[in-house]
Amino acid sequence: MARLPELTTKEALPPEAHPVFDAIAESRGGITGPYTMLMHSPEVAGRTAQLGTYVRFESTLAPVERELTILTAARECDCAFEWAAHVPLAREAGVREEAIEVVGRRGELDALLDEEAFIVRYGRELLTDHRVGEKTFAAARSRLGERGIVDLTATLGYYAMLASTLNAMAVEPPAAAPRLPALP
Repeated sequence: MARLPELTTKEALPPEAHPVFDAIAESRGGITGPYTMLMHSPEVAGRTAQLGTYVRFESTLAPVERELTILTAARECDCAFEWAAHVPLAREAGVREEAIEVVGRRGELDALLDEEAFIVRYGRELLTDHRVGEKTFAAARSRLGERGIVDLTATLGYYAMLASTLNAMAVEPPAAAPRLPALP
């Protein structure tokens, strides 16, 4: 059970927060997931939503790259809710089942295609080691260009921030959602 009340209705908020609530609900079809917690600080919720709009819908990453990046962030942050929400979106975007499996189990990257491995390696290094090695950075830059590598980094950071919110507030995925694989 979540540690704070899940704010899903405008009536649960003070009137000055209603415009933020309306904007987020309109752009996302409702207040769900991390936004049920972020609405406890409407200013944070609104600013987070603005970045999220860019990351999810406007960045230079192709949908398959974006969703693989998000799954990598979810796994590296051990965020069950984010994993559950994005596995179906990743499949819809064309992420291969083998890649989902490798990311979910923190498996070896040699089982991935080159266009998958560089994303997962970059995300693992950044979110685990808090740095990206020169070889990994060069590979990502070569594939994505300068703007693309910034978009990749921002996507990892954005979803790590959402995962932090979800994990800290103990927001659990629906029972029927895909489960984050247990690690040995």
